[in-house]
Amino acid sequence: MKKFFLKAGALLIVWAAAPAVAAPLSLEQVLLLAEKNSPALKLAASRSDGARAALDTARAYPNPDIEFGAGKSRLYPVSTPGGRNTLLAFSQPVELPGLREAKRRGAEAGMAAGDALLEDARVALYAKVRQSYLDVVRSEEEARLASENHALLKQIRDRVKLRAEVGESPRYEFVKSEAELLNARSIAKSAEIRVDQAKGRLRALMGVPFPESFETVSPRQLAADLPDIKKLRAELLEKQPALRLYAAESARAAARLDQERNLRIPQPTLRLSAERHPDVSLWRVGLSMPLPLWDRRKGPIGEATANFERAKSEEESVRLGLLGELEQAYGRYQIAKRQLDIFEKGLLREAEAAVKVAEAGYRFGERGILDYLDAQRVYRNTRIDYLNARYELQFALIDIDRLRAIPGEVK
Repeated sequence: MKKFFLKAGALLIVWAAAPAVAAPLSLEQVLLLAEKNSPALKLAASRSDGARAALDTARAYPNPDIEFGAGKSRLYPVSTPGGRNTLLAFSQPVELPGLREAKRRGAEAGMAAGDALLEDARVALYAKVRQSYLDVVRSEEEARLASENHALLKQIRDRVKLRAEVGESPRYEFVKSEAELLNARSIAKSAEIRVDQAKGRLRALMGVPFPESFETVSPRQLAADLPDIKKLRAELLEKQPALRLYAAESARAAARLDQERNLRIPQPTLRLSAERHPDVSLWRVGLSMPLPLWDRRKGPIGEATANFERAKSEEESVRLGLLGELEQAYGRYQIAKRQLDIFEKGLLREAEAAVKVAEAGYRFGERGILDYLDAQRVYRNTRIDYLNARYELQFALIDIDRLRAIPGEVK
């Protein structure tokens, strides 16, 4: 029931796309739109359907040939009158069991490859959508922090300007505060641009025309607890669709090699024919087959062997590459988790306390504006670093889920 309402909501969003969207766009709705409209998924689905049709082709038997002919005959010297003659022939090519088995195995491997390709495309799409959606949410939070910082520095600048005008503060404090305000304004404008860029990337993944301005909902954070790296490697090797895809391609290449080798054995053709002449009727049953005298299929077998070796090498290369990606993602996960622990166990509170102390010291004349602005800058950078660490942890977890073939789709 939940999935039905989410799909209905997603369709209504597409239908009512207008200059503005009132309701916030959730991650679940974006996933549904992307799955329905993604060109990559449609391409993978068409390839999977084509592989299933190829299995029907491999299972089909060769069509027979039928031949019919008619004409006149004349005998010399004429002892009997001439007459009409007819010919009816029926030919049936026969594929030997070894060849049919190789064709069937190749088609079944192609179908497995098509299914794995579709699953891999879906897992990759979900990971991209989730990361892109989180990138929008992070950009919006960065823009909000930048806007708050700009407003705060504007208040400080105005206060310093007033004190400088009445002679309570030196002019260089006003100049410094003005420079900090200009820098904050530039940072805020850049943050707004990054929001628009992130939303553009998300709209491209949804695959449908969508308004430039839309709101998002902060999604549920992924749990930061993961199994150890050994268990993650085992899950990757067991579930990763890309590995199944290349394993199926290797199996298809092996079946193609067997097929070429079996084609060296002449494939027979059964032939039945009936001829009727004015003075005689003939019935024939025959068996014909090509003689492999000049072409022993050395070239096709060599090509199939090379393709098989290449497929095995690609399979191993993909396996090593995915394990390397897992190591990198797990390392990013550990770094981000450690950073979050540092921020949450005191660094964020210490930076905030330093700002309050510097502000109080500035108000009571115990510290200058430079100390206050430095403390404010450190606090702002600490908040940004904390925000980035939170989302870097989520990005690493999404990458690990992708490698574990956990798409995180809507239930």
